[in-house]
Amino acid sequence: MDSDQGAGGVRSVRRALDILSLLTEDQPVVSLKTMVEATGLAKTTVVRLVQTLEGYGLLWSTDAGYTAGPGLWRWAHLAHRGWELPQETIKLLRALADRRGETANVMIRRDIHRVCVAQQESPQPLRHVVRVGDELPLWAGASSKVLLADASDALLQRIALTSPHGKPHVERLREWADQTKRQGYAVSHGERDVGLTAVAVPLTTSSGVVVASLSLSGPSARITQDAIDEFTQDLLQVAAQIMSQGFDHPLGPRR
Repeated sequence: MDSDQGAGGVRSVRRALDILSLLTEDQPVVSLKTMVEATGLAKTTVVRLVQTLEGYGLLWSTDAGYTAGPGLWRWAHLAHRGWELPQETIKLLRALADRRGETANVMIRRDIHRVCVAQQESPQPLRHVVRVGDELPLWAGASSKVLLADASDALLQRIALTSPHGKPHVERLREWADQTKRQGYAVSHGERDVGLTAVAVPLTTSSGVVVASLSLSGPSARITQDAIDEFTQDLLQVAAQIMSQGFDHPLGPRR
């Protein structure tokens, strides 16, 4: 395959993924017109890509448009098995959320994003909720500070450019990462979501590589400084229990 053909193949894959990414819980069916408008591609190109995706069972035609096809079931099953944490870990998260009355999350880094791979919601009516699989930015938040503890300057620069603060934010990111590495935990107050406070600690492999963050988050009005101190100690203890079970995750950074 020559370079032109290779570039064209990659471009086609990206375009197909752009079409699939239009499907969400809020928009489970997408019309051909919406695909054309959202991607900016020619209608003939979209039709060709849709036909290919249909052929592999990744899209399914309905009267209202196109929805996720049955071919995705196999991939969904594989993803679920790969992402799902051990039952022992899930029980620890549930107990942590119940004990502290706030939402417990496990997040990993994927390039310049953090991805929620497990969550146990707070038992209280007013609570912080992120869906498993959601991607969030890395430019702020307690979990981000934990996940960036060993980040390279190049990665921090890329993340800073995605923030509302632009390139100068790289200095703050480095300060946060270094501080988190020194003290072993991180705290955030409304850095991305106003009124939200979070406390996070690292989950590491036996060799000490950070593969995920474990956090508690909730309304700032409920999480006082005394609560932060208690949350930190509880999180560190639960993290130690999880790591003693040999915590690892396929989506964690390569070692």
